[in-house]
Parts: sequence; structure tokens; C-alpha cells
Amino acid sequence: MTTSADAAVRECAVYPLVPGALARGQNFFVHWLDASAVTRARSEHEMLLLLPDSTGAEVQTDAGTERVPGRSVCVLPAGEVTVRLEGVAPAVLIASSRPDLSAGAVCNQADYARPDPRIVASDTGFRRKAGARTLQVMEVDRIAPPADKPRLKMFQSETLSINWVEYHDARDRSQLSPHSHTNFEQGSLAIAGHFVHHLRVPWGPNANDWRDDQHLAAAPASMLTVPVNLIHTTEGVGPGRHLLIDVFSPPRADFIAKGWVANAQEYTQESACERAN
Repeated sequence: MTTSADAAVRECAVYPLVPGALARGQNFFVHWLDASAVTRARSEHEMLLLLPDSTGAEVQTDAGTERVPGRSVCVLPAGEVTVRLEGVAPAVLIASSRPDLSAGAVCNQADYARPDPRIVASDTGFRRKAGARTLQVMEVDRIAPPADKPRLKMFQSETLSINWVEYHDARDRSQLSPHSHTNFEQGSLAIAGHFVHHLRVPWGPNANDWRDDQHLAAAPASMLTVPVNLIHTTEGVGPGRHLLIDVFSPPRADFIAKGWVANAQEYTQESACERAN
């Protein structure tokens, strides 16, 4: 796990997600749902249910049971939820807390034996303006992407945000976007298509700490959690549909401020003093 040194970068790996498997970041849990089973989950904050193909689902919350369509992102209220998928297409549940999970349920739990103090907390005060106990359904194909980000559609909850990155055929290798984050992680969840995660550890003054670049292959149903300070970009390779979900917790306030997040108007952000009272 990462040390407290400002330049430290945790070693990372691509984790395959079989049906029912979970992987995590420090502030988020990604659950690849098993279409043959009923999924029950509990969280202290809103969760995101992703239905990336035509398969819909029946979702039960404290407010009742509702059928939601495929090709949608659903904000589920905090508390207990039950999800029954209507087919075998992939579906993913993302949460910033999962107190219901048993020890050993998460495949990369060992990566988080020691928390990274540089990562900001997941709750930065976003609250739904109305209907906090209701299910919010957003049909992806009805959402327009940002004018300067045609491959991306962005969504948020109280403590999470995602980038829905979808395109056909290989990504243009002359238009990649290597970057790093100083105080949060990024989950890179491959849903459809094949990818290569390109990773570079910045060189500090101590050459003994330098590492070679990595180029990690990622098949569908896999996740990489990008640590603090790791330079990264992801390339879709080969023909066909590519769908990659970027996962963040807390929500990306910079993207919200730019007007890129489709449902940001549903939320307001409390100050730290308001949250303390």
C-alpha cells in the first residue's frame, strides 16, 4: 500500500470481475452483479446502478418496487436495496460505503490494508435537493454529451460521480490524455471492448524509486484502481464497441462546475459548517 510520502505511488493491477465479484478503491466499491442471483446491498449514501445494455431490472427500495430500463444510470437511495436483473447483460452497482459486506468479499481488499491519508473523504456535502428517498433513473441515450467531450456522459450521486465513456473501434492513439490526480483515486471499469491502461510513475530525485512504464491489458469485466500521483490514460484497442466507466468519490467538483455532469442540477453542496451542525 502507499506510504505517507508525497511522491509515493501504490502498485496496482487489473482485477477480473466474475459475476458477483467486488473490487474497490479507498472510497468506493464496484459490484459486478450476478444475473442468476438477486443482489441485496446496503449503503449509508446513495448508490449508482449501471445497466449498460438492453437488460432492465426490478429495483426494490424502502419506497417500493420499480422496474427500470436498460441503457440507464440509476441513483438508488441510501439504505437497503434489492436488484433483480431481467436478463444476462452486464450490470454494476457502485457505492461509497458497503457496511453489509463480509470480510474477504472484495478481491483487492489487501490493497487497502493501510488508508492513504492524501485521499479526500467521500462526503463533501452534496445533497439531493428533493426526493432523496426516491429512485432517479437517467436513460443514457437521452443525455447529450458535453460539446467538447463527445465520447463522455457524466453522472453523480451524493458521494460518487462517473464518466460513461463509450465509442466504437479503436481510440485514436494521437489523442490520448495522460494525467494524474493528487488527492483522489480513479476506478477504470471495463464493461465492453478491450483496453490498454498506460501507466507511468513520475520520476523523483531518488532514481532507486523509479519504475518502468506499464501497459496493462484490460478485458471486459475488469477494473483497475488508479492510485494518487500515477500518470495514466486508457486506450480502447481493436474493433467494435468500447464502454469504460471512470469512477470517482467524492464527486468531481471540477466537472460539475464546468456544467458537464448531466444530473448536477439535482444537487446542492453544503458547507463544512452546515455538515457539522
